[in-house]
Amino acid sequence: MSNDRLSPLDASFLTIEDSVSHMHIGSVCIFEGPPPPQKKLVAMISSKLRLVPRYRQLVRPVPGRFSRPVWVDDPHFNIDYHVRRSALPSPGGEAELRRLVGRVMSQQLDRAKPLWEIWVVEGLEDGRWAMLCKTHHCLVDGVSGTELLAVVMDLSPDPSPVALDTWRPEAQPSSLRLLVDAVSDVASIPYRQLRALPGAALAGRDAVVRLAGLSGGALRLAGLLRPASPTSLNGPIGPHRRWAWASASVDDVKAVRHEVGGTFNDVVLAAITSGFRALLLHREEPLVAPLRTMVPVSVRPRDEAGKAIGDGRFNNKVSAMFADLPVHLADPVARLGAISAQMEDLKQAKEALAGEALTAISGFAPAMLLALGTRLVTQTALRNLNTVTTNVPGPQLPLYMRGRRLVKAFPFVPLAGQLRVTVAIFSYDGQVNFGVTGDYDSVPDLEILCSGIEQGLAELREPSARTGALSVNGRRHRR
Repeated sequence: MSNDRLSPLDASFLTIEDSVSHMHIGSVCIFEGPPPPQKKLVAMISSKLRLVPRYRQLVRPVPGRFSRPVWVDDPHFNIDYHVRRSALPSPGGEAELRRLVGRVMSQQLDRAKPLWEIWVVEGLEDGRWAMLCKTHHCLVDGVSGTELLAVVMDLSPDPSPVALDTWRPEAQPSSLRLLVDAVSDVASIPYRQLRALPGAALAGRDAVVRLAGLSGGALRLAGLLRPASPTSLNGPIGPHRRWAWASASVDDVKAVRHEVGGTFNDVVLAAITSGFRALLLHREEPLVAPLRTMVPVSVRPRDEAGKAIGDGRFNNKVSAMFADLPVHLADPVARLGAISAQMEDLKQAKEALAGEALTAISGFAPAMLLALGTRLVTQTALRNLNTVTTNVPGPQLPLYMRGRRLVKAFPFVPLAGQLRVTVAIFSYDGQVNFGVTGDYDSVPDLEILCSGIEQGLAELREPSARTGALSVNGRRHRR
């Protein structure tokens, strides 16, 4: 049973969730029409669940919270509860779809059931339909979620055969069994966590160098104690959400990277910076300092990319870096240059690895203390951030659902603490799509941010942005 215990990071996503901070992530996929019949779609999804057994499991707390919860089979699993169907009112345009997504994502997932939902939405204009996927963050991180998207879709218009579903739930463990396993698991934590620490297997000088690098990253993480810039982007939030999107092409981002400089991710962050700058100018707020953002990054080894699907385990392998978005700089090229230099510096400091190491160390704490500590650290961190910006690379080839081509895919990320706006980026088949989540009551102008993202990328493609060169840590980049 201990092998099915939630990791410290996975458990933290349950711990920080409350009545207004709902910790589910998701996606909005738009397909060519017509939508497949509900019975055939449900049968297809059901046949794929053998590849992702977590989707038929519950989170079961340990008595007395002596250790972290465990995953157990749901004895009453009913896929019809999880795969739902809805329709948009006429005319079925972008505004109607965004409004529905905001409403669906405002509802907390029921912890008495497996923590996911899929909504099939009919009635989109041009005969299209959409699929809203909603999954709790404790179940899967963004990168694994991308792999999961491929599991339930096809690589060709010809649908894959639907296998017969013969799944039967395993018996529920007793409370005594959970407690006994928890005692055994806690007793073995020190040994296992020492082995799990990045670089623990290194010896001699290599180990010293690695640990020194992690220490530098940890010191940067401690910089989160500095207050973030005071703006209207932070403050109390409610349980209801707005959601909108912006779009660009992979070719446009690559062109800016080639002509102006920086990495693909730098260019994307520069476009997001332009969007926040536009929003704050629209609100007539002073632009005197950068906005601080958390940038989640995958620390999943490359050789694990396909293994998660094979064994059905989708534990989170994600850490974070913390960056400043230079909204106070009027020149779009200067904004990109500042971001490029900063991200290079953060990578050199191994900040993301330090975050992973600190998360591993948290496994030493008894579950109850870990829960309290997670809330304290999270609240402190969120009070000292202005937003979250996460970039998830997706497949660069067309996908299909029962013969219907996936036209566009947009991500959804949650709000938490005092964060009123978050941004996620998902690349798919030549597109770069931004999903922007806002608190319903305090962010009525979410569209300003979205249009600002698109305008920011357009500005970087202007001929005036292609002369001269960016200098990033002493290296020159064309622009």
